[in-house]
Amino acid sequence: MIRFGIDLGGTKIEIVALDDEGQELLRHRVATPRDDYRAILQTVAALVTDAERNLGASGSVGVGTPGSLSRATGLLRGSNSLCLNGQPIKSDLESLLQREVRLSNDANCFALSEAVDGAGRDAEVVFGAILGTGVGAGIVVHGRVLTGANAIAGEWGHNPLPWPTESERPGPPCFCGRSGCIELFLSGPGMERDHAEAIGRFASAEEIVARASAGDSDCEATLARYEHRLARALAHVINIVDPDVIVLGGGMSNIERLYAGVPPQWEDWVFSDRIDTRLVSHRHGDSSGVRGAAWLWPAGIEA
Repeated sequence: MIRFGIDLGGTKIEIVALDDEGQELLRHRVATPRDDYRAILQTVAALVTDAERNLGASGSVGVGTPGSLSRATGLLRGSNSLCLNGQPIKSDLESLLQREVRLSNDANCFALSEAVDGAGRDAEVVFGAILGTGVGAGIVVHGRVLTGANAIAGEWGHNPLPWPTESERPGPPCFCGRSGCIELFLSGPGMERDHAEAIGRFASAEEIVARASAGDSDCEATLARYEHRLARALAHVINIVDPDVIVLGGGMSNIERLYAGVPPQWEDWVFSDRIDTRLVSHRHGDSSGVRGAAWLWPAGIEA
């Protein structure tokens, strides 16, 4: 069985074809048509058609996109590609491709990719957290994405930072309408904001990490605060989901010291006498989204 995965991003649309063993048979990407819903649909359909022609076989189609489908309306919501919001993208793609299409948000696809054949392979419960420009997550249980009754399972970034210190209350305002969301502390821009507030001048996340490694005390203090906040946020996840493994993705996941520095700190908040949850870096990196979209069709299910 060939599985086609589509990563529908704001600047590019990528397709991958995987065989049953997860080996890539084909990969191609094109620019995303700007602010044109119909053109985006046609681009996705053309990518699938061309891939099937090149491989001489048809296959299942999974699509990863920012946002999620509303259970109430079937329309996409919460996408940063604004022209997709309020659109019946799943049913429209199914009409164009003449088959069922499985669609999930990009964080779910990341988690699924890492659970199936990535850093969380063989784990029963995987929590995949993306720490990048924003913060999101997906949950995979026994190889299946946990979607939830409201299709928001894993929306970790828009919960409040747990066990806040006095200096963290009420927290900066978030676009979601609340204050103190995890995303505002653990995203790349969140670290940069925290650093600027602490020392009075801006530095990029990359500069902060490099300068901390070189012995800069201000940058070291920023990274220490970040680790402490990540430990609290993940302890909250462990107390609720109790995953076997937590896989980090996104730009902030490349900070190597997190994997040794965070687990000893989360022990203060996890409600257990022993903590077996592992914290690991991604295996597939930027490819996890498109690979996870392909894996929305598990083994043994034909399109």
